[in-house]
This record gives sequence, structure tokens and C-alpha cells, in this order.
Amino acid sequence: MKIFKALGLATVLTVNVLAVDKVVYGDDNRQDLYEVTNSLYLELANSTAAMISGYNIKIDQNDKVEFTGQRTLAQRGICEYEKFTEQLAMANCSGFLVGEDLLVTAGHCIKSMDNCESYKWVFNYAHSTNNTSEAMSLTKRDVYGCKEIVERSLERGTKDDYALIRLDRKVEGRTPLKVRLDGKVSDGEDLVVIGHPTGIPTKIADDANVRNNSNSVFFTANLDTFGGNSGSAVFNTNTGEVEGILVRGETDYVYDWSKGCRKVNVCTDEGCRGEDVTRITNIKSLKALL
Repeated sequence: MKIFKALGLATVLTVNVLAVDKVVYGDDNRQDLYEVTNSLYLELANSTAAMISGYNIKIDQNDKVEFTGQRTLAQRGICEYEKFTEQLAMANCSGFLVGEDLLVTAGHCIKSMDNCESYKWVFNYAHSTNNTSEAMSLTKRDVYGCKEIVERSLERGTKDDYALIRLDRKVEGRTPLKVRLDGKVSDGEDLVVIGHPTGIPTKIADDANVRNNSNSVFFTANLDTFGGNSGSAVFNTNTGEVEGILVRGETDYVYDWSKGCRKVNVCTDEGCRGEDVTRITNIKSLKALL
């Protein structure tokens, strides 16, 4: 597991969050919600959330959400010729709804109850129009706290990495995702990931597949993911079922010495180490709770 340090983005990923590097494989398939036409993907995205420090969230007298300490990817040292550099990078990790008040993320995103209580889970942290410079219309209804850590694992030996938490109230207007409870994903299965690469608003990235399915704890895939995607749901493209949790991968940015900034690290679809996905079936509590 690698500490996410490649960008000098310490303020994106705070000291309490152990995030790990990811990368682009082949074409960069990340898309904003307004670019996506697949209705299933959009439905799945509705039940995904961003983990944002409570210190950076203010709710005004009209229940509108305001972010403090805002900085774009370009302001954090990413080359301006890269995608999404004008967008805010507020999220530390990603998560997804599996029950009316139950959310799954990576174990390295939530280390303790104190840690859990210091972050908020924000739904609808996404761009639904191509005017990405416009502030997102978020309200108090989109923001949830952590009430309890139900089950968690972060094992150095097996590399198991997940957390199941209970939110401070039932989530309104969003459907819990369908998750695999038995067996495992098929070899070579088509995949899509939804989350917050480098902390930016929701991105959907498909056209990926299982590359190595031999490990009992996690599988490896060629998903286009970055630090901030940790905790993202990885879905079976054909069924819409959650197969696992994105937890670690290849170095996501490399330095462009000619421009003095960081650029996306690009691998072939078969190259580099691949991205590791904790199997959702590792969370034993889910069978009893769902």
C-alpha cells in the first residue's frame, strides 16, 4: 500500500486518511454525469457519496451547503492540459449506499470512530451540467454524518481493506445498491467504477475488466482511478451489482518537467500493476443486515 504523495496534495488527503495511488489505463474513460447517457450508470451514481472533511462544509440559514478551503486541481499542481483541472478537489475518499443508513468505503479511509466523526458523506457532489465552474446546488439533505463503524478491516498481510459504517440518519431519496453476497466476479468480467478521482466531483469510468481474479481477498482490474477513488463501488457492467471496493493501484501522476506540473500516468490496458478491488463478499455483516 502506497501513501498518496505524488502531487503535493496533502490538503486533499488529510493526515487521517491513508489513500493509495491509481492510474489511467488505455483511454481516459472518466466522465461527468452530464456526459453519461447510460441510465443504469446514472442510477448507480445517485447512491454514491464523497467523504469530505466536516471542517470544509458550512450549511447556511437556508440549508444550502458551502465549501470552504476550495482549490482546483490546477491550483494543486496538476497540469492545466489535463481533464477536469478547473474542478474543485474536496473529497478525501468515496463511498456507496448499501442499506437505508449503511454505507461502504475503504478501511484505510476510516480508521477510528473519531476519524469517522470528523468527516461527512455528501451525496450529489457532482456536475449535472457542462457549466462546471458553477457552484453545485447541495443542501443539508445531501450531507450525512457517521454514527457507528459496523465492521472494518485493514490487513497488511492479506491486504483486506473495507469499512461498513452506519450513517447518522436514513438516506432520503436514494436506493441502496445491489451487492454480491456470494461467489465471485467472473474472469474478464466488464466493470465500471463510480467515485471521486483526486477528490473531484463524481466521475463514471467504464470500459474496464477483471485482469486477475486469483486472489481470494481482492481482484485486479484496469480501472481508471486515482487517489480519492478509494472506497468507490466497482460494478459489474452487465448486472449493475457491486462486485467490490476500489482500494489501491498504480502511481496516478508523474511529473512533466517541461511544464513544471503533474500529468496523468497512462498505462496500456494490459500494462502496469492494475487496480486492486476488495471483494464486497468480505464484509460478513452484509448478509445479516441486508
